[in-house]
Amino acid sequence: MKPLQISPETAITLSKQLGVPLEHLMHMPQHILLQKIAELSKKQNSPQAENGNEESPSGKDSQ
Repeated sequence: MKPLQISPETAITLSKQLGVPLEHLMHMPQHILLQKIAELSKKQNSPQAENGNEESPSGKDSQ
């Protein structure tokens, strides 16, 4: 299996955000890496989605 084709900067950032050693990240199967990135994205977007839901009821009053 060949290493992932990502830039060193991206690899370092992903390694820190995922909590995975850089060496493990570079040899991680692509489908597993994509799954972990998707999970990370959901975690980062969930607080924003909750804030958006809080504002929705006030939007109904403006109709």
